[in-house]
Amino acid sequence: MPDDDYSKNSVQTFFPSENGNKEERQRFLQLIEQLVAGVDRLKNPEGVNLLGEKQRSDTFYKDLIQTSTIPDDSMKQEEVNERLLNLLHNHPYHSKYFLTNILPMASVPGILGMIAAFLVNGNNLWDVYGPAGAEAEVRVISMMSKLVGYDAAQSGGYTTWGGQGAIFTGLRLAIAKFAPDAPRKGVPGHFYTFCSESAHYSLFKSMEATGLGSDRLIKVRTTPDSAMDVEDLRRKMEQVIANGGVPIYIVATTGTTDAMGIDDVEQILYTASEIAAKHGLQRPHIHADSALGGFFAFFREYDFTANPLEFKPHVLDALQRIQGKMKHLSLADSLCFDFQKLGQTPYLTSLFLVKHADDLRLIDLAEEETPYVGHRGYGEYHTGYTLECSRMASSISIYSALLAFGVKGYQCLLAQFVEVNLAFREALRRDVPQAVIVNDDNPGIVTLFRIYPDGQNGFQAELSGACSLADIERTNRFNEQLFEVLGNQRDRIFFGDTKKHLVVQTREGSSSTLYASKIFVISPYTEVAHVQEIVQYLKQNIDKVFQLHADNLHTIGR
Repeated sequence: MPDDDYSKNSVQTFFPSENGNKEERQRFLQLIEQLVAGVDRLKNPEGVNLLGEKQRSDTFYKDLIQTSTIPDDSMKQEEVNERLLNLLHNHPYHSKYFLTNILPMASVPGILGMIAAFLVNGNNLWDVYGPAGAEAEVRVISMMSKLVGYDAAQSGGYTTWGGQGAIFTGLRLAIAKFAPDAPRKGVPGHFYTFCSESAHYSLFKSMEATGLGSDRLIKVRTTPDSAMDVEDLRRKMEQVIANGGVPIYIVATTGTTDAMGIDDVEQILYTASEIAAKHGLQRPHIHADSALGGFFAFFREYDFTANPLEFKPHVLDALQRIQGKMKHLSLADSLCFDFQKLGQTPYLTSLFLVKHADDLRLIDLAEEETPYVGHRGYGEYHTGYTLECSRMASSISIYSALLAFGVKGYQCLLAQFVEVNLAFREALRRDVPQAVIVNDDNPGIVTLFRIYPDGQNGFQAELSGACSLADIERTNRFNEQLFEVLGNQRDRIFFGDTKKHLVVQTREGSSSTLYASKIFVISPYTEVAHVQEIVQYLKQNIDKVFQLHADNLHTIGR
């Protein structure tokens, strides 16, 4: 539009109405309808990606840089919406064939909660700026504290930027417990942290960010079920102390991203307490990285004998085994829930919980350091202990989902994921003998499988240390070929993979990681009835890899 057409009134059309008038509300809803209807037209239940072309050539991002400019004149929102819909062309979408990693579908309650937050756009830093988010945050902290067995009158927490943000805050608390002046004088160099070899890399990044350095992160061996080897933890804590170090932080992974391994929080707590007492030290802060697996706490009070939701016996047994490993979550000093995972809310909606809310004072800012927010005669909720200054009110989305699903809703959803995963395992064993399930001890929602170039099960030999490094690397390259074959067709069925399932010892005494493909049941539209088709598709592609191996086994990318 010409310059003289710009006015106060025209600029106001970019915003929701001030007075709630019907005309502007209908206009807003029509624009939302355009987007929702546009996405619906792109949906393809027989594939994974939304419809539409997206030619990603080798120069795709370079071309974007060269051609992207801000328009001089305003563009009609209907036309902007078409541009937005074009962005979504060929985007992965959660059909029944979406089986990769932990990338869930955002539920309607989660989306509506996020919309409610956007409509008022409050800053969750302070309840004067964001009272809705503050209220929702206090509510969900109480709800989830009671779910895991914390005393809600004593616990605290806040929504944060993923499981990474929770692990980082846990580390900040651990440092402050051992060195209260560290926020002002810096972190002592003799502090050490511990996690398992199967833990998420979040702690690695947190060690870098706090200045401790990743060399002071001690990786503890895992058992074949991907859980922390507590005896190895004991040995390594003793070694650190003997060398003048101080163990301050242990991350117990309660649901690993790849294999659904669950560390024993009770044994970790017992071991850490015993060693600390022996050496006259303070016990390390224990954080349960329950970002994924913590949602099985919805079964903490489920009556497995009466089985009121009538789960099938094999599903009931699997759920009870998982809950048996998760039942000690409340022993951890802090934990987290990534609601954008099994909570089914949009990115980014993570919740950090701390057993004792008073711990947060250790990392809070002083009143003089926050001169224009909080510490007034008005306002009761000021989160100066968070790393974020501006905080999104994602708690409203979490609150919406918890109310809508309820305990039983989450129980039914998780049970469905477990049931479908068990069906996958049964079909794999029956129809694809080349595929060896390598996380058979973990009955959760993910199946990791590994194929061997000679068509024989070498997994037990790898676990026992009987294989050479060359043998393991050869098998890894073979599995990497399967990654490539499946990855190039991921618009049809989207599988996951990992290049670090377990760390094993080789015959020569060195160590190596095992590659594995992944079936991650995360879409509510994947049902047992779809398993056979998916497994047959997988079998066909494994056969292709074996044929390729018969011709010439080669390293991917060379």
